[in-house]
Amino acid sequence: MKTPRELAEALALLANEPGVWRPFAGGTDLMVLFEAGLLAHKKFVNIWGLKELKGIEVTEEQVTLGGLTTYTEVQRSSVLQEEFPLLCQAARETGGIAIQNRGTLAGNIANASPAGDSPPALLVYDAEVELVSTAGSRRVAYADFHTGYKQTVMRADELISRIRLPRRMEGWRQYYRKVGTRRAQAISKVCLAGAILMEGSRVADVRLALGSVAPTVVRCRGTEEFLKGRELERETVEAARGELIKEIVPIDDIRSTADYRLRVACNVLAEFLMSA
Repeated sequence: MKTPRELAEALALLANEPGVWRPFAGGTDLMVLFEAGLLAHKKFVNIWGLKELKGIEVTEEQVTLGGLTTYTEVQRSSVLQEEFPLLCQAARETGGIAIQNRGTLAGNIANASPAGDSPPALLVYDAEVELVSTAGSRRVAYADFHTGYKQTVMRADELISRIRLPRRMEGWRQYYRKVGTRRAQAISKVCLAGAILMEGSRVADVRLALGSVAPTVVRCRGTEEFLKGRELERETVEAARGELIKEIVPIDDIRSTADYRLRVACNVLAEFLMSA
């Protein structure tokens, strides 16, 4: 493992031998693979100490989080607690305290697991990811970042340097629900993040994102469009369950069954809408 002192040094290493060196920060995902003997990579570049990838910056328009922002740091931010509570709750429900102290937001994104805790919240908030390499930087809407199971638009020579959250959630009611085998330190069977803006009893706007129900985390735009402009009555909620079924494709795996995930996803959607 190499430990560069500056970001430029790390990027040069990735650019000179693309695909050979793998970034290593908190290691909360990689160490699990290492212990299981499933980690093919042998060369790692330790980016944990790179100050260029740390810090939370707040402007009038947005909150920018360095890629190495930990779950603990997310929870300690007063701005995130007030305006982006879904992300803070996701951080609280990610592993135990040790994992929250070491695990990073960029690591959770780059791991590209549909069961990740923070991705549904990032989709609801219209997050933007900044990727950096020796060729410069580029910004990608988080909605376009994941291309398939464990697949992303990142090149082998790139790092996630920043995650940007636009500050435009005033007046929205927000909801986050993770369903797992137990209440703590469990991989989600279903995870829903939602936000809704009401005008009286009508839905002015709504955002819904689900994890663990498809190869990638999904924004349920069809269900959102169905709900917009409707009175939020019990009949509307029941019909929205039917719309959601059209958008998600859960599978059977070691953690749960497809039927269970489908039923739970519809139930947590109904819980969210009724609470609004």
